[in-house]
Amino acid sequence: MKSMSLGTPILLLLIVIFAHSLEVEAQSCKPSGKIRGIKPPPGQCNQDNDSDCCVQGKLYPTYRCSPSVSSNTKAVLTLNGFEKGQDGGSPSECDNQYHSDDTPVVALSTGWYNRGGRCLSNITISANGRSVNAMVVDECDSTMGCDKDHDYQPPCANNIVDASRAVWKALGVPEDNWGEMDITWSDACKPSGKIKGIKPPPGQCNQDNDSDCCVQGKLYPTYRCSPSVSTNTKAVLTLNGFEKDQDGGSPSECDNHYHSDDTPVVALSTGWYNRGGRCLNNITITANGRSVNAMVVDECDSTMGCDKDHDYQPPCANNIVDASRAVWKALGVPKDNWGELDITWSDA
Repeated sequence: MKSMSLGTPILLLLIVIFAHSLEVEAQSCKPSGKIRGIKPPPGQCNQDNDSDCCVQGKLYPTYRCSPSVSSNTKAVLTLNGFEKGQDGGSPSECDNQYHSDDTPVVALSTGWYNRGGRCLSNITISANGRSVNAMVVDECDSTMGCDKDHDYQPPCANNIVDASRAVWKALGVPEDNWGEMDITWSDACKPSGKIKGIKPPPGQCNQDNDSDCCVQGKLYPTYRCSPSVSTNTKAVLTLNGFEKDQDGGSPSECDNHYHSDDTPVVALSTGWYNRGGRCLNNITITANGRSVNAMVVDECDSTMGCDKDHDYQPPCANNIVDASRAVWKALGVPKDNWGELDITWSDA
C-alpha cells in the first residue's frame, strides 16, 4: 500500500463528508435554496384536488434531499390526479404514461424518488389502521416549481407521497377528508418476475466458492428491489471471488477491474446496488461479534441469470452481500463455515 501524508487522509475524509451531505436520502435534510413565486398566467395553474398555485413574490424552499427511509418512514400524503388534463400535468416521469384514478400510484419527493431509482417499484403506505401498496410512477419535484413545466405550482416539500384517489380509498379515508394526511411508508419488495433455468454448457458454470449453477426448467424469482436500508439492515453474506477466472465472472461493474481476495470488497443485490449509487463507497458489515468495512465494487444481479453473461448462475436473491474472502476473515468466521451467514450492514 502506498504511504500517505497526514494531509491526504484528512482531505479524503472531507471529500467523503461532503459527498455524504449530498445524498438524496439524507440523515439531515436542509433546504438547498429558494424560488420566488410568480403569478400564473390566466388558466395556467390547474387547481384540481385543491392544488396550490404560486403566489407572486413568495419565497418557496427547495430540496435536493428527503428524510432517510426506514421501515416506517414518516411522510405527508397528498392527493394528485395522474390522468390527462388533471393537476398532475404531464405524463408520469417513470413511464411517460398517464394513469387512472382507480390505480394506486404515487409521486415521491425528489430525494425519495432517488433519480428514478424507485420507478415502477411498489411502496407500502400505512395510515388510518390500514395499508396499501402503490407503484411509484412520478417525481414530486422538490427542486423546481412556479413555472410552466410545473403547472405554476410550488416545489414539493421534501416529505411528500403524492397519491392517486385509489390510494386514499384503499386507506378508508372519507372523501371529505382527502387532501393531506400523516402517514408512514416503506419500500415494498416483491418478485418482479421469474426466469426458467437452462442447463449450462459443459464447463460454462464456475462453481468456485460453492456457487450454484442453474437447473434445467427450475423457476427462479427475479427482483428489481431490495429491503429498505437502515442502520442495521438484515442480509445474507455469501462468498464470491473477484479475481480473474473466479466465480465472479467479468470485471467488477463499478470500476471494470478485478480485485484481490485479500481486499474487503462486495457485490450488492440489485436494489441495494441502486444503479451504481453505492459504487466505490464503503459499507459496514457486522456479524459474529465483529464489524468490517468493505467497498462496493459490483452488482449481484437480482433481475437476470442463467445465461452466459451471468456464468449460468441463478439470479441473486434480493438480500445478498456477496463478499470477498477478506471480509469473511475479518469477521473471524472459521473457513469451514464460509458460504452463507446472517449479517447486518449499513452505509459507512
